[in-house]
Amino acid sequence: MIRIGTSGWVYPRWRGTFYPKGLVQRRELEYMAQCLNSVEINGSFYALQRPESYQKWAAETPDDFVFAVKAPRFITHMKRLVDVDAPLANFFASGVLALEARLGPVLWQLPPNLRFDERVLAEFLAKLPTSTAAAAELATQHDDKVAGRAYTTTDENRQLRHAIEVRHPSFDDPAVPHLLRDKGVALVIADSAGRYPYFEDVTADFVYVRLHGAEELYVSGYTPEALDEWATKIRGWGKDAFVYFDNDVKARAPFDAMGLSERLQNS
Repeated sequence: MIRIGTSGWVYPRWRGTFYPKGLVQRRELEYMAQCLNSVEINGSFYALQRPESYQKWAAETPDDFVFAVKAPRFITHMKRLVDVDAPLANFFASGVLALEARLGPVLWQLPPNLRFDERVLAEFLAKLPTSTAAAAELATQHDDKVAGRAYTTTDENRQLRHAIEVRHPSFDDPAVPHLLRDKGVALVIADSAGRYPYFEDVTADFVYVRLHGAEELYVSGYTPEALDEWATKIRGWGKDAFVYFDNDVKARAPFDAMGLSERLQNS
């Protein structure tokens, strides 16, 4: 199973370039889902969303569409993975489970100034629910931040996958892939134009790839040759793959995603 999409879909600069001129904003996700088979929800990184938002997004996409969900920066950047029991419960109670069968991996993007601490990472990974039933149980432990709007049920018990994107050089440590393999958590393969460390360790039963730009972070597009190379890599891993383009500044992300998707469909 290969899922290819973009990191987010609400970008004014995409209107009239990727999105047809005159397309109303409320139909942009629907249009995106006609072109690609997945997208990364990034609004959840900045603030807890509501169940009705997740339900609306699910209703606007085909049955086989998949959403990756970017976990809150409150957990990764502010709490820095420590003392996160209540924030984790709040996140999973915020409506993530309302995506039902469309729920894909949860992405945990760490800040560039967070150094590797083996104990902290191990304790954090141990808290992550590995099924939607476990996530629903965790969600019941939410605090007042989501009181009155908590979503704490799952329609079916499914595997819940997690991927972690590290950005500090200290994570170039053999203990990191060991810890992640032990928990079945994917180490994100992130192309960041050389800004952050690059890893290709496969640590789970799937791979999670984020393509932030070839030469300039968030800006550069990918040449046909570069897309060929990424298609070869993805085929070579032989795993379920979730690939998201984050080079949104010049509206390259959706076009590069479609280009990569076409290469893999024709392989």
